[in-house]
Amino acid sequence: MSPKHYFSPFVSSLPSSLPSSYLSLSFSPFFLLHAMASSSLKHHKSHSLNGFTTPAKRTKLSFISDSEIQSEFSHHDQTIARINNGSFGSCPQSVISAQQNLQLQFLRQPDNFYFNTLKPSILHSRSLIKSLVNAHSVDEISLVDNATTAAAIVLQNCAWGFNEGRFSKGDVAVMLHYAYGAVKKSVQAYVTRAGGEVIEVHLPFPVASKEEIVSEFRKALARGKENGKKKVRLAVIDHVTSMPSVVIPVKELVKICREEGVDQVFVDAAHGIGCVDVDVRDIGADFYTSNLHKWFFCPPSVAFLYCRKRGEDGKGGDLHHPVVSHEYGNGLAVESAWIGTRDYSAQLVVPAVLEFFNRFEGGIEGIKKRNHEKVVEMGEMLVKAWGTNLGSPPEMCGSMIMVGLPACLGISNDLDTLKLRSHLREHFQVEVPIYFRAPVDGEVDSITGYARISHQVYNKVEDYYRFRDAVNQLVSDGFTCASLSN
Repeated sequence: MSPKHYFSPFVSSLPSSLPSSYLSLSFSPFFLLHAMASSSLKHHKSHSLNGFTTPAKRTKLSFISDSEIQSEFSHHDQTIARINNGSFGSCPQSVISAQQNLQLQFLRQPDNFYFNTLKPSILHSRSLIKSLVNAHSVDEISLVDNATTAAAIVLQNCAWGFNEGRFSKGDVAVMLHYAYGAVKKSVQAYVTRAGGEVIEVHLPFPVASKEEIVSEFRKALARGKENGKKKVRLAVIDHVTSMPSVVIPVKELVKICREEGVDQVFVDAAHGIGCVDVDVRDIGADFYTSNLHKWFFCPPSVAFLYCRKRGEDGKGGDLHHPVVSHEYGNGLAVESAWIGTRDYSAQLVVPAVLEFFNRFEGGIEGIKKRNHEKVVEMGEMLVKAWGTNLGSPPEMCGSMIMVGLPACLGISNDLDTLKLRSHLREHFQVEVPIYFRAPVDGEVDSITGYARISHQVYNKVEDYYRFRDAVNQLVSDGFTCASLSN
C-alpha cells in the first residue's frame, strides 16, 4: 500500500482552499503526519503550551462532564477507593480503544503495519512529546518502555566511561537517598560494578523547604569531589521522588551541578509529565525521562527519554538501547523504535491522549492544576481529622502528597506498612501506599507512617472520606500493626 493510498481519508479531508501545489508535495508519511497535526487545529484559534500549539479553550458547555469522566474510567474496580494513581497510572477508555485498534491493525496485516505505519507513527508521537517538553529537536526524544529502561540506558553509558578508561576508578555518581528502588539497583549494577563510587544525598523528611534539599545536595557534591581528588561524573536527580513523594527543585540542583563541574546530569522524572511542569531546556539537564503511563494517560508501558544534543565539548556520549537489534548504530531514538517484534501500541496513542486532555478545561495544564489543588485540599482534610501533619509544604507536591497517619497505629518498620496497606485494601476497600519514617533519636510518639495520596480526574471526594473513616475506625478499635500477622 502506498503512503498516498494509506492516508487517503486524511488527504480527502484537507481544506479545499489549499493550493494545488500543497497537494502535489511528496506524500511521505513524515509529511502527512505533520500535516495531520496541523490540520486538526484548522478551525480553532490556538495557544502555545511549551511551544506546542493546541486548540483554544472550548466553550464551557462543551467540556467533558462528570458522567463522561466516570464512563471513561468505568473499567476501574468501582468498589475500591483508588487514591494511588501514582503507582501505575490510569488510562481512559477512549485511549484504550485507540490502542486496541492499533493492535488489531498489526495483527490483521503485520507486514503493512511494520513497513507503512509503525515508524512514522512513532515519529509522530515523538514530535508531539518534543513540543510538549520544549526539546530543541525531535532527535533528542526517544520512546522506551519506562523510566527504568531510560535509567539503564544512561547508566550503561556511564559504566562504559569506566570500562573504556575515560573515567578513573573511584570517580563518583551522586544520587538522592530517596531515589526509586529500581534506579538505585541500576546504579549498583552499572556504576558500582564498573568501579565507580556512589554517594547518596540524605534528605530530611518531613521536609520544610527546598533550601533544606539544596543544602544537603551541596554537601554531597563536596564529599564526592573530595578536595579535587575525585570527579563527579554523573548526578541522578529525581524530579518528584516516589516514596516519600516530594517535588525536588531540579532546576536549582542542575545549576549547582554545572557550577561544580559535574560531567552529566540525569533527571529521573517517572512522575513528571502531567504531574509537574516539564521544560527540558529550562531545566538544563543532559538527560530527562518521564513515564507517559503515570500522569499522561497512556496505557502501560511507555516513557520518553530526552538526551540533550551533543555539544562541541563532546559530552553526551554514544547512547544505545540495552536491547540490541537491527537498528543498532542508527541513533538511540531509531534503535528504541525497533527492538524486535513486540507490542508498540502504547507508544502510538499519544495523539489520542492529547485529544482526551483537550476535552478538559485548560487541557493538560488545567488537569495538572486541579489535581494539585485537590490533593492538597484532601491532604489537609485528612491531617486535620487525624491530628497529624503533611510531609511537605503544598508547593513541594504535585498531584501526590504525604499525609501523616496517627502514631497510635504502631507502624514500626517497612513490613508494617505493607501489612497495613493490605488490611486497608481487604477490609476497607482503600488502595493507598504507606511509607515508614524511622524516628530520629530522641523523638517520642513521633509520626512513623505516612500515606501517599494521589488525585486524578476520576477521583471523588468520597474516596478520601472512606480513607479518613477507615483510619478513624482503626484508631477507635485500638488497632495496632502488631496485631496483624506476617
